[in-house]
Amino acid sequence: MAGAALHFKCEQLQKVGAFKFRGATNAVFSLSDTHATAGVATHSSGNHAQALALAARNRGIPAHIVMPSSASPVKRAAVEGYGASITTCEPTLAARETTLERVVARTGAHFVHPYDDHRVIAGAATAALELHEQVPGLELLLAPVGGGGLLAGTALATQLVAPDCRVIGVEPAGAADAYRSMAAGTIVPSIDPRTIADGLLTSLGQRNFAILQRCLHSIVTVGEADIVMAMRALWQRAKLLVEPSAAVPLAALLSGAIDPRGVPTGIILSGGNVDLDGLPW
Repeated sequence: MAGAALHFKCEQLQKVGAFKFRGATNAVFSLSDTHATAGVATHSSGNHAQALALAARNRGIPAHIVMPSSASPVKRAAVEGYGASITTCEPTLAARETTLERVVARTGAHFVHPYDDHRVIAGAATAALELHEQVPGLELLLAPVGGGGLLAGTALATQLVAPDCRVIGVEPAGAADAYRSMAAGTIVPSIDPRTIADGLLTSLGQRNFAILQRCLHSIVTVGEADIVMAMRALWQRAKLLVEPSAAVPLAALLSGAIDPRGVPTGIILSGGNVDLDGLPW
């Protein structure tokens, strides 16, 4: 369909159904016993929340999660299932951050940022590291970009073990702050993003942006219809149940935004936590 051999890193089969478990686990188990005692806290619309909740449960410490009221019911239910304490807030970054500050002040929990954290970035990098080990000789590697944790880790790992491989980030056109940030040379905030790829709504983190400026080849954008087409293709043709955010890189290939013909290509499928009662077709 794309005119190239595509190799998928299936993070929708990862624990909690997303790559986020890698970064959360690395962050939680990097804490000293003293810092870990009070638990961990974060704000997240879903995948990082689930990941941190499970990582904390695995270490036997509390997890306090601030979730916006717009978060997917499927993801909220999963966070509750992993035993975390949830505080709901308005669906704005400002509300998430101020609510988290109150939770941290009340509990003394250690804040683990969803993406702007070197421990989280390093954990996310292991997905690309494994893919390069499993499929030597990749010349192109695609990953979606929201806050930039996965893409920054992917770019770092690739620069280390496969420096000739181009890493390209893919972003919804309706939430193209990373694309604009790279073009402007400074972080352009994500304001009123409009996309079904609900995992890619946040602005780039400072640490992530600095890494992408050094290590990334480029970022391209794709439209909503192309994201739905790619998601459906993954379900129907590859039998891979992914969420819209995970389909964004394939959308770039199937729509012609990136031409992979004749190039061994890797794609990181970021997650599969989709609301089965709200499919986009």
